[in-house]
Amino acid sequence: MTNEQTAIKATYFSIIGNICLAFIKGLAGFFGNSYALIADAIESTTDIFSSLLVLFGIKYSNRPPDENHPYGHGRAEPLITFLVVVFLITSAAIIAYKSIINIGTAHELPKSWTLFVLGAIILWKEYSYRLVMKRSIESNSSSLKADAWHHRSDAITSIAAFIGISIAIVLGKGYESADDWAALFASGFIIYNSYMIFRPALGEIMDEQLNEDLIVEIRKVAQQVDGVVNTEKCFIRKAGMKYHVDLHAIVNANISVKEGHEISHLLKDTLQEQIPALGHVLIHIEPTYS
Repeated sequence: MTNEQTAIKATYFSIIGNICLAFIKGLAGFFGNSYALIADAIESTTDIFSSLLVLFGIKYSNRPPDENHPYGHGRAEPLITFLVVVFLITSAAIIAYKSIINIGTAHELPKSWTLFVLGAIILWKEYSYRLVMKRSIESNSSSLKADAWHHRSDAITSIAAFIGISIAIVLGKGYESADDWAALFASGFIIYNSYMIFRPALGEIMDEQLNEDLIVEIRKVAQQVDGVVNTEKCFIRKAGMKYHVDLHAIVNANISVKEGHEISHLLKDTLQEQIPALGHVLIHIEPTYS
């Protein structure tokens, strides 16, 4: 299974799961008198649209290079991640606004059975987070990683709701707003997660050098290629699910231009064969007289 297929399959999993959970949470919140659950349902609804954006981003970013995009369309993925962050912040703002209004409004205590619903949701969302995060690592997808964090933030929101409802039920009349305070806390956590998702995507757009382990691996593979004496500069920039590499390879100064050219091609082919995550590899030959 290719990286694209892995990412797309994980995104469909997220979409179907969020549709089901938004429906379940909405019904449970309405009939169980829990705004924290309704807030959860709002977040899951925005998650549906953000997962659809992720799906579009993954498919678009994996389009092959063309005349106008010789490096491919990979940069579309972090841009989609920015849109996903906007969805997260919007949902957090809606939850916070509604929570503040409800804190000052008298309402009934949540139903105790909503705790069982929340317990099942927490377990499912944590499982979803682990599964989608694993797939994001396998496919090198930043937008899929953002989608995974959606699941984790949803799980945390549900935990906050569980605690708030438990307090309201145990302490009884006068503590109805504990449920709303829980939703307000959850909105703050969603904002924090938004930053954690936004920061690496920004680094990707800005070609930030955060791939030391990959550089070490590239140098190790390069040293195994016949004719390569050593390596010098190695720059990496991530675009979509691929890493584009600029590598300076040191060769014997006394060889011909033709031999240097052949070493360059051999090095490029070897790197792309042994490290499938690499996209474009540009080799610059440097001479050594030692």
